[in-house]
Amino acid sequence: MTRPSTHKVAIVTGASRGIGAAVAQRLARDGFAVAVNYASSPAQAYALVAELTAAGGRAIAVKADVARGDEVRAMFDVVEAQLGKVDVLVNNAGVLKTLPLAEHSDAQYDQSFDINVRGTFNTLREAAARLNEGGRIVNFSSTTLALNMPGYAIYNATKAAVEAFTHVFAKELRGRSITVNAVAPGPIATSLFLDGKTEEQVQAFAKMPPLQRLGQPEDIASVVSFLAGPDAGWVNGQILRANGGLA
Repeated sequence: MTRPSTHKVAIVTGASRGIGAAVAQRLARDGFAVAVNYASSPAQAYALVAELTAAGGRAIAVKADVARGDEVRAMFDVVEAQLGKVDVLVNNAGVLKTLPLAEHSDAQYDQSFDINVRGTFNTLREAAARLNEGGRIVNFSSTTLALNMPGYAIYNATKAAVEAFTHVFAKELRGRSITVNAVAPGPIATSLFLDGKTEEQVQAFAKMPPLQRLGQPEDIASVVSFLAGPDAGWVNGQILRANGGLA
């Protein structure tokens, strides 16, 4: 039986670290009860939950591989039972492998599409039946889609699919006052971006935006907070490129 909640409820996928953790922290400060989804980092997820609850918020950690539809359904079940029906879904979970298209293995291709595309599909499909009236969905694309840099073909293809989902799904939810938007970050100082890059490469990326720095997870969390909040009620089916003017 679902427990009543005076808080609005948000699920943030891939929330144990990086941008996802910053989003969970910001939404908790905004007054949401937050479900911190993780697939393989339980210690980080539970540490984040402890931090959020110590600050007076409501939060739980929920393990689920978003690429598996049964696990996504179970995640919604757990969140509804422990926090209440979901108001906000943030599809942050993702993987990034930079490699020329011709050098991708079948397994690497499958992993990228399973998590970035199928994972978003699974959560959107579940949200269609279970999100509260007037809810918010925030997907994650990437500014790399606008840059067409070598090595990003497969990753960009996954994010192009997410943008297509965003535009169409916003129209398919007509009549329920649910908005569907996506954030497309530029280079953000997280392990997802930094891993495998030399200091020279990192500095080159930092100089690309007119603001001449890498973005921080909190920069993106602020954008998600806006899209999840009341002031973005007239923003729907849009891609917000939060990249410091890079593209």
